[in-house]
Amino acid sequence: MTVPASSGQPLLKISGLQKSFATPDGGQRRIVDIPEFSLAAGAQRALAGESGSGKTTFLNLIAGILRADRGIIRLNGEEVSGYTESQRDRFRARNIGYIFQTFNLLQGYSCLENVLLGMSFGCGTDRAFARSLLVRVGLGDRLHHRPGQLSAGQQQRVAVARALANRPRLVLADEPTGNLDRKNSRVALDLIREACHENGAALLLVSHDEEVLGTFEDRQDFHQLNQGGGKEAAV
Repeated sequence: MTVPASSGQPLLKISGLQKSFATPDGGQRRIVDIPEFSLAAGAQRALAGESGSGKTTFLNLIAGILRADRGIIRLNGEEVSGYTESQRDRFRARNIGYIFQTFNLLQGYSCLENVLLGMSFGCGTDRAFARSLLVRVGLGDRLHHRPGQLSAGQQQRVAVARALANRPRLVLADEPTGNLDRKNSRVALDLIREACHENGAALLLVSHDEEVLGTFEDRQDFHQLNQGGGKEAAV
């Protein structure tokens, strides 16, 4: 599937973003150093880079899971980089859907319950919409199955439905096909892109898989974007 890039106004705008982590010798290693980045509303972009290059850290900074050392992250007109942890959590629940490589489903809960729990952190649960999302991703007959009763491809579908449950403006996808075989990988990718398009959500996907990356018209090399990543940081 090919979805054209949007030409609208930036939904996400980042400037001067930096994040470092402590090294075993007591130093600091800068993982993310991005001078400028923007993504338009409704756009779908892939960031290419191998494992360990800082792509996941970048997504976690956007999502507010991590707090940047410095820089500005502005999403939908709000400067979220200065928010407290609890403020970032609330903002993420209302505005961002996150699709993890490892799915991160709660094993003791059914497909439907996993989606409803995702909703509970946002604007409130909507059982009918949760069911409709699971039907949309082909799991209408698996609503009450638990993750352990599903294939990897089916678990990824639950993760997609959960990411869209709060009608986010932005969906982040971290190597979302990394645990799938080639057939299920393409099915899952098409599903993610179609679901984002249908729900009006922008998509930012990171991957090192050339087959995945080759389906995107809007593709960016993370190494070129991350100009200072991997360097020793001044303290």
